[in-house]
Amino acid sequence: MKFGVVVFPGSNCDRDVVTVTSGLLHCPTRRVWHQETDIHDLDVIVIPGGFSYGDYLRCGAIARFSPIMKSVIEHAKLGKYVLGICNGFQILTEVGLLPGALTRNENLHFICDQIPLRVEHTNSPWTQNYTCEQIITIPIAHGEGRYYADAETLQTLEDNGQVLFRYCSPTGDITPASNPNGSLNNIAGIVNHQGNVLGMMPHPERASDPLIKATDGLKLFEGILTGNPLLSLV
Repeated sequence: MKFGVVVFPGSNCDRDVVTVTSGLLHCPTRRVWHQETDIHDLDVIVIPGGFSYGDYLRCGAIARFSPIMKSVIEHAKLGKYVLGICNGFQILTEVGLLPGALTRNENLHFICDQIPLRVEHTNSPWTQNYTCEQIITIPIAHGEGRYYADAETLQTLEDNGQVLFRYCSPTGDITPASNPNGSLNNIAGIVNHQGNVLGMMPHPERASDPLIKATDGLKLFEGILTGNPLLSLV
């Protein structure tokens, strides 16, 4: 499994991802500059967090026009894996690979914290190494992480089992108090209908190293290394 980590002007989490995929999992990994277009040799594309193009206009609005994104869209259409983390999630909604949008946090403040998440489904390559309703702790760091979609889109996501992660309490309760940014349905991460494209606001790469005694995010990366084909969504 070969990883590619896209780098835009303003990306700041690309090296964190490379540390996980190359340094911890020993997978071939290359950083892909946003002006590149040839990614045919890569199996997994990661669009990392950061502030692509300084978040001018709105998060991800300029990055969507980078040459690399056409190739990422084709990569996804071929059934290959795409992971968007934080700013990467925002970019994936901007280019239409994932539904909905990420808007300003409900309290209008930037939030940086360690947050409990509940794993909603394990019938996905991304979550197959977790257990259903497992509570994991993953860092967040964003100012525009409130997931929004219209009622019909939300219902489709729920009916198809496309919500993989929700913000929750330490005991797994899904409540307004456990929602750090006001995301509808406490949504923290979703996949497309095919299941190969995942977008999530929390940073699994920041919870993947035993040296910092935080490894809840590592299983997400390990899940797509098993060689299993895409599993059917509910």
